[in-house]
Amino acid sequence: MWSKIREYFTCPFFSSSSNLILSFSRQIRAWKRANRKMGWGISEDEFNILDTFPELTQNDIIQGYSGFSICYGFGDDGKGNADAVLSGKVVWDYALKIKSKRTWQCEYIRFGDPAYIRLRPDAPPRPKGFYFAKIKTGDRYINLTVAQARRLFSHDTGCASEGLQFLIITNPHFQKLMDERRHPFMAFADYDIAPYGYHDFFDSMQVFVSHGILGLGIGNVDTNYPFFGIPSIKIVPIDRNVLDMGDFN
Repeated sequence: MWSKIREYFTCPFFSSSSNLILSFSRQIRAWKRANRKMGWGISEDEFNILDTFPELTQNDIIQGYSGFSICYGFGDDGKGNADAVLSGKVVWDYALKIKSKRTWQCEYIRFGDPAYIRLRPDAPPRPKGFYFAKIKTGDRYINLTVAQARRLFSHDTGCASEGLQFLIITNPHFQKLMDERRHPFMAFADYDIAPYGYHDFFDSMQVFVSHGILGLGIGNVDTNYPFFGIPSIKIVPIDRNVLDMGDFN
């Protein structure tokens, strides 16, 4: 697989992700469309609590944040937080449905089996329901290993389900940017993968696009993969009253 990817890339990345994040209204429409198609049961009341994105500050821009993505936490992790693995799985299922046969999934990614995939232990828990992710899409961080990036996280963290929701629901045009070598592929640092099971976690999740095929793969956390950036996010909770969080709780 890697030899084919290397052949596909013959020049460096040129585009920055600045000004490429879609608007609040377009992201909301995308979530409503996915919710209808998949029957997730996200209520209109939940959509109604969303207003607009906060403003990026000058300091945010200096730090490399590109904008905000609307995210949703499905399920329950047993501690009152969302289930970050389920929140990724349901969106990957959406990709399988809308992209037909234009997807590829590594055999070692086994959603739903905690012996193979988890939210890394040091990652912050994910909120239930809607929240915002202030995002750096990874175009500035293509020379680090995932392990190195994790050590640098302080006020931010890596992507887990947020990365899949960003690429598949709210900002799917990034798939085309990645396919056209205008943006690096992405490694999601907050997902731990144990390719052989037994809770032996030493890989993370990777997403790439080649010739229109959206691929879900893995990579060792101690290895730098030249064509992969490592996006990071800051979780921004949304003030809300207690609402019904759909059919996944």
